[in-house]
Amino acid sequence: MLTKRFQIKLDVGLHARPAAAFVQLCNRFDSEIIIKRDYATVNAKSIIGVMALGVADGDEIDLVIDGSDEVDALETIAHFLEEKIQLI
Repeated sequence: MLTKRFQIKLDVGLHARPAAAFVQLCNRFDSEIIIKRDYATVNAKSIIGVMALGVADGDEIDLVIDGSDEVDALETIAHFLEEKIQLI
């Protein structure tokens, strides 16, 4: 099980188009991927769950990844959240 904290740096936060791209990316992996924000915990492979978190610019989230491809998943998702999300 791997855990990493990220700060979202996107004017619109993790909403609409960025959330959809994030969920699509998470669904590529077999591992269970969970997002924790404050006291809420949701499945990162669920667009409804991700949108319900209401992650805004500057908010911090914790990703918890558990499964056979967890290392690859964390590296790929980290790259997306730290660099590629700015391009969406």
